[in-house]
Amino acid sequence: MSFDRDIILKHRRVLRAFDEDIEKFPKGFQTDQEKKIPNPPLQKPYPKDAKILDLVEIDDIKCGKEIPLFFTLEMRRSHRTFTDTPLTFEEFSFLLWSTQGVHEVTKHHGAGTKRVVPSGGARHPYETYLIVKHVKGLNPGLYRYLATEHKLLHLKNIGENEQELIEEIANQKFIPKGAVIFVWATIPYRMEWRYSIMSNKVIAIEAGHICQNLYLACEALGLGTCAIGAYNQEIVDTLFDLDGEDEFTVYLAPVGKLN
Repeated sequence: MSFDRDIILKHRRVLRAFDEDIEKFPKGFQTDQEKKIPNPPLQKPYPKDAKILDLVEIDDIKCGKEIPLFFTLEMRRSHRTFTDTPLTFEEFSFLLWSTQGVHEVTKHHGAGTKRVVPSGGARHPYETYLIVKHVKGLNPGLYRYLATEHKLLHLKNIGENEQELIEEIANQKFIPKGAVIFVWATIPYRMEWRYSIMSNKVIAIEAGHICQNLYLACEALGLGTCAIGAYNQEIVDTLFDLDGEDEFTVYLAPVGKLN
């Protein structure tokens, strides 16, 4: 290993076991949950006059349900070439539910949600933002998935300024060609409220849970996606008005139809 070994080892630290972090806590340390501070919202709040759109309810979705799990696992690939064919609104609804759909809101040891993906302490620290370009029945624009309601929040239309930012979100030029781009942003305190400085590893792991579900859901629908970890942090955060500290982008994935 090069002379940067000390730096590399330092940054590996986040991957190690939690008990080492606990040993470093000052005597008498308490998490915010232990201090009886109310838990943060399970979903990022939105204005009362916000434009909310209904999605296709999961019980009404027919697409994707007949494909065997073995097939989706065997066929899972990253795809970087998409056609201009739009997704159907049903397919779009299925992808959203498949990645962050909520089964149950719990009150045990602080409010949490049980979803289609696991999360430490049922905290689920991610919000799903969307750059929609080609979805039938949906105007192009920026949106956020309201997982606890299975609805869609319209944020803004794609104007000239937004389009310029979208074109520059990463060096990989195939990304803006997706019919929709999934953008997962974390609100770290949602996890830190319970786990404090032990949250970093859990938050990072959980992005993988979500994106893998997107891959499998895409395979079930004959769609393509590609996970993106290299992107322009400032541009993506600016696009969705994220402050970059208490909420910021972690992972992207364009989705589109295949030839």
